Amino acid sequence: MGISAIKKYFLYLPLTITALTLTSCGGDDNGSDDGGNGGNGGNVRNFNCNIATVSNPEITCLQYPRLRGGNSKVITHSSKGFGVNYSVEWDSDIKSQRWTCYILTKENSKKKVSRYYGDKDAIPGAANSSYPFDPNLSAGEYWDDDYYYGSGFDHGHICPSNDRLYNNEVNYQTFFLTNMQPQYSVFNGSSSAHKFSGLWINMEDFVYNTGKNLKDGDTLFICKGGTIDKESQILTRIKGKLIVPKYFFCTLLLKDSRGLRTLGFWFEHSNVYHGDDPLVDYTMTIDEIEQLTGIDFFCNLPDDTEEKVEKKCYPIDWGLK
Repeated sequence: MGISAIKKYFLYLPLTITALTLTSCGGDDNGSDDGGNGGNGGNVRNFNCNIATVSNPEITCLQYPRLRGGNSKVITHSSKGFGVNYSVEWDSDIKSQRWTCYILTKENSKKKVSRYYGDKDAIPGAANSSYPFDPNLSAGEYWDDDYYYGSGFDHGHICPSNDRLYNNEVNYQTFFLTNMQPQYSVFNGSSSAHKFSGLWINMEDFVYNTGKNLKDGDTLFICKGGTIDKESQILTRIKGKLIVPKYFFCTLLLKDSRGLRTLGFWFEHSNVYHGDDPLVDYTMTIDEIEQLTGIDFFCNLPDDTEEKVEKKCYPIDWGLK
């Protein structure tokens, strides 16, 4: 179901990067350090930023929402020569991922390898299976089996395989079960009746194409996930255990020579095909998605900047009509 009935406010905010002293979290665009972007660094006011820790120094980068805390943990996967691949906030109590965040640049969106395919004879969840367990989780922090199989739901990537074909390691990492959420095939884009078409894959293609067409020095900050925290936003539980989100979201922050702008997507997770719908019908402001999810996105921006960019979106400026 579309979001066209929701009133949208459209505005492009021309903020210069020099005035904000913002980088994408270090000079190499790989999420390796803070670079003075809020968090613990810089001289701008930011009361809701993440505070870097020894185990997770990367959480002050712009793609990260404010962390939930409690029994939720941040899992970050990296690769030598690439830097930070993506991070997940994993809730160890309900054994589900809340979001995955990552960045796209002109360089890291290059395709140099083929998609990973596991050994078809491997035990589900094994290191050589199609969808391995995440090695950063301990026993008891994840379900003891891959409940996707036979459930009627796809393994839905949150950080897509297609976005990470730079080397074999970063592509393999996108297949960890911590980077998955259950999705209907007509939503995910794997339905035989609508192959490579569906709301989720259409959005993924839009995001990837935005990233690959960036200029040197530009960065697209991305945070995506499904709703797991409110019972009214949970569709069902596979075998009474694995949460199936009722809604999925994608939040974008683009930093380029023109300044900063944001765009959000909100999708109802349905077994009805909507792949022909215009993506613009599903756009929202970041503020609206924050109200729906309870997640504080792009919290590492200076407070004044965050307030301005998150309350407006301008889909036409992203090529959506």
